[in-house]
Amino acid sequence: MTSFFSDDSRSNLAELTVSELSGSIKRTIETAFDHVRVRGEISGYRGPHSSGHAYFSLKDDKSRIDAVIWKGSFSKLKYRPEEGMEVIATGRITTFPGSSKYQIVIEQMEPAGAGALMALIEERKRKLGAEGLFDPAAKQLLPFMPRVIGVVTSPTGAVIRDILHRIADRFPVHVLVWPVKVQGEGCGEEVANAISGFNALEPGGVIPRPDVLVVARGGGSLEDLWGFNDEVVVRAAAASAIPLISAVGHETDWTLIDYAADVRAPTPTGAAEMAVPVKADLVAQVASLAARLSGATSRQMEIRRQGVRALTRALPSLDQLLALPRRRFDEAAAGLGRGLELNTMAKRRTFERSASALRPDMLARRIGERRQRVSERAALAERIIERMIDRLRARVTGADAVLRNLPARLRAQTDRSRDRLDGLMRRADGAVLNELKTNRATLSAQERMLQSLSYKNVLLRGYAVIRDDADRPVSRAAALAAGSAISIEFADGKVAAVTESDDGEPRHPAPQPTAARPAAAPKPPKRNEPPAGQGSLF
Repeated sequence: MTSFFSDDSRSNLAELTVSELSGSIKRTIETAFDHVRVRGEISGYRGPHSSGHAYFSLKDDKSRIDAVIWKGSFSKLKYRPEEGMEVIATGRITTFPGSSKYQIVIEQMEPAGAGALMALIEERKRKLGAEGLFDPAAKQLLPFMPRVIGVVTSPTGAVIRDILHRIADRFPVHVLVWPVKVQGEGCGEEVANAISGFNALEPGGVIPRPDVLVVARGGGSLEDLWGFNDEVVVRAAAASAIPLISAVGHETDWTLIDYAADVRAPTPTGAAEMAVPVKADLVAQVASLAARLSGATSRQMEIRRQGVRALTRALPSLDQLLALPRRRFDEAAAGLGRGLELNTMAKRRTFERSASALRPDMLARRIGERRQRVSERAALAERIIERMIDRLRARVTGADAVLRNLPARLRAQTDRSRDRLDGLMRRADGAVLNELKTNRATLSAQERMLQSLSYKNVLLRGYAVIRDDADRPVSRAAALAAGSAISIEFADGKVAAVTESDDGEPRHPAPQPTAARPAAAPKPPKRNEPPAGQGSLF
């Protein structure tokens, strides 16, 4: 009976292939769960695949379901999925026949309430804060008076009009507006690109580089301001080299860009007030400072003027200052004539001592001795040269007789020796002639020295030599007695004279038997040679 029953059971069941069964299950599930909303935590999210699709899981404390977002739906999401984010996903349930698994194909996704968004913001805030993006030490100071202000906001909202109106009222400057979306898909990327674009401008370029940036948006819900919590916006604000003011939402609204910005403004209008000062206040302040400066200058000048007057009263008069220098000058002027006489007498005594050692007869004798020595050396040199020439000629003559029978090689050597000997003879002649020339030059120099030191050159300048009756030079008037016979020697001869007698009558001496020999005419100086008799005035 058992066998019979088993056979009937197998015959009553329809046979299905695996693909047919998987397809039936797929149709049944997609029909029953074509539109569902699932709440869960994102797990295993690693970003979109290279194909553009995103694969991850949704889980709670007990179960897990696979999820997929196709490329077309992923680009339309308002909030991008993040690991650990609690979301509400809307889609349909389907199966994957290849592995007998079911999954949800997500078409829309949103955070699971404001609490989930706040938790996500806190998590992102801790992450970025740990990287140092919110470090207060990295904040930049705002410029006091910017020339150009860059504004990142929507070009059609009321925010840009409020900012422009407030800047025009306070201090009109050049404003550059970078239009962006301030909410919705792609908001964060556009704001980050605008901040980076302003920083990429070159100073002095066609488009001026802003001195300060303002990122502004009006108030809204947490979802409306979500784009300013995007990580790419926070990183762009923290990396900005231009000081940045965050003016997103109202005073009670906080986003992550507020922590990364250099300054947070409560409203967009407050950002405009922070960016520029009030021109009227500056003008009034400058006027006040100018008045204070003028008053301080006047007071300082008056103080200095009083100090100068006090110092003037304490200074001595001009006569008192010049009294001592005048006295010293008068004393120096009084002693100048006496000092000049003493100096002249000292120089004269020095000159007389030097002249007494240079007598003309001694110099003439020395010059004669030198001339005789030079003549003897020249004659000796001539005799030596003649003997050497005779000896060499004799040797050359004897060598010629001997070399007639020698080979040609020895004769060539002899010719070379003869040439060398002739060269030596010529060098010897030149050396003797040079020695004679040097001795003659020395003799001429000594003769010129004698002429320059001779007292006759002094006579040519108008001086005279007084001699007594013994023909001795007289240097002092006290050495002559009254009525003494003297002779006065001039440059061109001598004149006899007699000193005045005691009764005041001159006595005429007897005529001299010999006439004075005229002095030799001085030799004319050579060209470019100073006069031989020129010496010190003293």
